[in-house]
Amino acid sequence: MKDGIHPNYREVLFHDVSNDFKFITRSTINTRDKMEFEGKEYPLVKIEVSAESHPFYTGKHKIVDTAGRVDKFRKKFGAVGSKTSVSQGE
Repeated sequence: MKDGIHPNYREVLFHDVSNDFKFITRSTINTRDKMEFEGKEYPLVKIEVSAESHPFYTGKHKIVDTAGRVDKFRKKFGAVGSKTSVSQGE
């Protein structure tokens, strides 16, 4: 194999923020965040749903808070580029 053309394949910590579950796996994902886990520092990737919180795997219906994302986007960027109209009081 050629040197310098392959991505960095390393251990990465994934953190399911919906239930505070953390697990380590190997990945090439780029991340700026780091977190210490079990005495070692790992690159950190925050996720909203994993096998520990997904209703299919847990057998329980759990509501993941994704409401407000559109409003948060509109507050940050306004209605520029939005293909949907803002409905007030309807």
